[in-house]
Amino acid sequence: MKWGKVGVQPSDVMASRISGILSTLLLLVGTSAARADFTDGKLPDGTYHCEVYLLGAFLNLGDITIKGNVYSGPVTFGTAPQGYNYQMNANGEITWLGPLGGYTSGGNSVSMTQATLDDQSAPSFDIILKQPDGAFTASTCTKG
Repeated sequence: MKWGKVGVQPSDVMASRISGILSTLLLLVGTSAARADFTDGKLPDGTYHCEVYLLGAFLNLGDITIKGNVYSGPVTFGTAPQGYNYQMNANGEITWLGPLGGYTSGGNSVSMTQATLDDQSAPSFDIILKQPDGAFTASTCTKG
């Protein structure tokens, strides 16, 4: 058996490394661009209409108003009497620092809230509600 020269040249190895580095950089840039909207820790100001899909129909849960780091609501009619602070981390997870209407009354609690800013013209967040019996319900709040 005779061993010959290996067909890989140093320039091939270098081209492969450069290609790998560029691919990694593009992936990082794409990931950071997708999360760029969360870096300031705030949702875009506005009114977010909240609803849940239940038994084949959408049920209105009211509107939550966001201004800076303050939210009020949800309210179905009129205006909320008071605003409370909220926090949002770099992953878009929201922590409500005050009551959240029916989401936090009657034994209900907010399990998690996740913001979605895929479309700047229609930002939204999903609230996962834990009911007293342990069941979970998801509602979506979309900026109107």
